[in-house]
Amino acid sequence: VQLQASGGGSVQAGGSLRLSCAASTRTLSSFLMAWFRRSPGKEREFVASIRRTGSRIDYSDSVKGRFTMSRDNAKNTVYLQMNSLKSEDTAVYYCASTNYLGAGTEAQKYDYWGQGTQVTVSS
Repeated sequence: VQLQASGGGSVQAGGSLRLSCAASTRTLSSFLMAWFRRSPGKEREFVASIRRTGSRIDYSDSVKGRFTMSRDNAKNTVYLQMNSLKSEDTAVYYCASTNYLGAGTEAQKYDYWGQGTQVTVSS
């Protein structure tokens, strides 16, 4: 089971980035795929999640309206389109997966994690 996150980088406030998470076929069949992030000195934070069918997508309040999560099952990839980036979005972003229906926003309930990709937003 492997998750490979990519697409991070440095951008000015107001800019955009798109993160990708390439998964093994088995991983992408997991019930939930999610993005989390961790900023220096802070706890890991839920960003967004998407169900296997894409029928439900949830976002944290801090990114709602600016970030869009999607998945392409044919490519075994999930995406996080990040627009209107702010300095407080600076973090290492991780993709994760679980088959636990009730995992929601709780990081400890996700079974598999990618290595993380750095996003830096300068004001």
